[in-house]
Amino acid sequence: MQLITDDTPETQFPSADSATEEGLVAVGGEISVKRVLSAYRQGIFPWYSEDQPVLWWSPEPRAILFPDSIKISRSFKKTLRKKAFHVSADQAFTDVIRACAGPRIQSPGGGTWITDDMMNTYTRLHQLGYAHSIEVWRDEQLVGGLYGLALGSAFFGESMYSHAVDASKIALVALAEFASNNNIDFIDCQLPTEHLSNMGAINISRKKYLLLLEKALCQDDRTEHWSLEKQHVSI
Repeated sequence: MQLITDDTPETQFPSADSATEEGLVAVGGEISVKRVLSAYRQGIFPWYSEDQPVLWWSPEPRAILFPDSIKISRSFKKTLRKKAFHVSADQAFTDVIRACAGPRIQSPGGGTWITDDMMNTYTRLHQLGYAHSIEVWRDEQLVGGLYGLALGSAFFGESMYSHAVDASKIALVALAEFASNNNIDFIDCQLPTEHLSNMGAINISRKKYLLLLEKALCQDDRTEHWSLEKQHVSI
């Protein structure tokens, strides 16, 4: 585990393979646009709380979801068929990240882990075409969503939220549908959870993840088609 100082170049990280048993790779540094992009390209992501320095992680195992492997339960299919919700992409990024920063989301040290600095950086990444959101609407009310980064043929999920039953599930299904239609190879879910496993995510080793990442980053960015007006999930 390495300490990042003011003198450390923004693109410099220790190897992801040097992570501690918990998955911690480095500590410190500003959460700048350049440093965040460099981290993701090396299999590393930031995750910390407001009272901590920036913590950079590469966990093992790593949870990923192949878009065509999304699992939809019989009861959830009934929810989708009712078409009570519709989805969009990149129509309300700021609202989604603010909702994800609510106190329900806990960091390693407690409290919200989406700090003001993190929101500012990811909003700038959105303006630059790297960060994207999926929004879930009921009538004209935003009730759920997720956001993350797209690099090459990979999407790196950062956070999701739900203010209505099944809204976050709908966001993930919509993301998988969008990813499948736009040749995105995999969705990085970062940390394994029972919820993600139930939706089709699998756990892989860090070594296998880094190989998949290397292949994905050799592809052109799949960002040009992200803007999507409201529609129903058709999966």
